[in-house]
Amino acid sequence: MSQHPELSSIHVYPLKAVRGHAPRTAVVEPWGLAGDRRWVLVDSANKIVTQRLHPRLALAAAELLPGGGVLLSGPGTEPLEVEVPRPERTGTVEVWGDKVEAVPAADAAHAWWSTYLECEVRLMHLDDPATRRPIDPEYARPGETVSFADGYPLLLTTLSSLDALNSLIAQGDHADEGPLPMNRFRPSVVVSGTAPWAEDDWTRIAIGEVTFRITKKCGRCVVTTTNQDTAERGKEPLRTLARHRRFGDQLCFGTNLVPESPGSVRIGDPLTILE
Repeated sequence: MSQHPELSSIHVYPLKAVRGHAPRTAVVEPWGLAGDRRWVLVDSANKIVTQRLHPRLALAAAELLPGGGVLLSGPGTEPLEVEVPRPERTGTVEVWGDKVEAVPAADAAHAWWSTYLECEVRLMHLDDPATRRPIDPEYARPGETVSFADGYPLLLTTLSSLDALNSLIAQGDHADEGPLPMNRFRPSVVVSGTAPWAEDDWTRIAIGEVTFRITKKCGRCVVTTTNQDTAERGKEPLRTLARHRRFGDQLCFGTNLVPESPGSVRIGDPLTILE
């Protein structure tokens, strides 16, 4: 194991629940990585649409364009460029009980996604992440906000913990499903050079020039059982997490971060454990 933990990869998902991209550097904003999860799909009841119910979202992509727009693509579709909509009107988006105001995209974007998923959905854009959605007050400081991420600005995972999890999967009833790649867990930042599960004990860290507060372990859902290349589902890693990584009523892998300072992170940046 390396004696010098460092940032191994960075992942930005412009549209929640679809494929992202892995830049070598990213700006850290108070509510997450720049460009991350500023777009979301909603159903006819204004609830967010994710891979939980639509695993085929794993096969679609949203490439971030200059100015914040996205280029949509997916199997069996023609690519569609979507501009950031003008904030002339907003609609309500329900994200795990939170009611968030967001701006509808152009009708062509709604139609593109409705055709792709074979159900009525709309594409929405978070125009003002600084004010629209506060972080859970149990874990937040006044004024802290988050994008359309599940709950917190960034999710950190470690390569050593994935290796440890895959070793446990190899010993279980569904060993043929492993080893699992890191993309099952849709992290923001991935760190190398730590001991397995070391992140459980951190409370504050720095990645390069940026400091972060650790809020809580990340509870995992059925999305982690979805093969991100085929959209097929299995039993792992939830079966193994239930046996080895149960904390209260949650099955945990990775940890959630809130930025304490602005700046940028780059692959190869050192990870410093502050507390």
